[in-house]
Amino acid sequence: MDVMTGNEMIAVPPGQVTLSDRRTRRSWPVELAPYELAAVPVTQALYARITGRRPSTAHGDRLPVESVSWWDAVRFCNSLSLREGFTPAYHFRADDEGIEWVASADGYRLPTEAEWEHACRAGTTGPRYAPLDEIAWYRGNSHERVHAVGGRRPNPWGLHDMLGNVWDWCWDVYDAEVYGTYRVLRGGGWFDAHWSCRASARRRSHPAFQVDDVGFRIARSLR
Repeated sequence: MDVMTGNEMIAVPPGQVTLSDRRTRRSWPVELAPYELAAVPVTQALYARITGRRPSTAHGDRLPVESVSWWDAVRFCNSLSLREGFTPAYHFRADDEGIEWVASADGYRLPTEAEWEHACRAGTTGPRYAPLDEIAWYRGNSHERVHAVGGRRPNPWGLHDMLGNVWDWCWDVYDAEVYGTYRVLRGGGWFDAHWSCRASARRRSHPAFQVDDVGFRIARSLR
């Protein structure tokens, strides 16, 4: 795995995942086509190479980029797509506030939360795919700091840091009727207690929000 670039892509098989929300006590199944997901969160080295920026609070090429908003993440995806000769997945409207996902595009994008959970579980059914201390940096073992990507045991499909280290931005709006444009975050971070680092745990935040335990990883549709 090239942890300096952080853009090794893992092929994720098709399947079904059932999402659930503890606040509303509802659940819903989602059918998924095959796709690719990055083996690790986007690193500071890769983010700087594509954007020329190093926004993170902690510093290190192999650390996950953090203190990036949802808007920063989707713009990065388009920039990386253009750099690698793919069609950008996102179309920004003239006011730069609206955005559309171009489903036919082959470029990089954020995973949907269904894709994220399906990939996180990797065929397992429990709250985690292995004992938490083996797979995640969280409040119990992180010494309250972010860690280099790929340092913990991967899940059965070869994906690292799906739980802990930094939260991952997902494409989805969390609940438009209640929270407006707030987007979904998944996975838990280095400062979170064990109960936040579960495959089913959901969080939300404003798409302009930036904090030192939120990053993202990239996906691509398979055509």
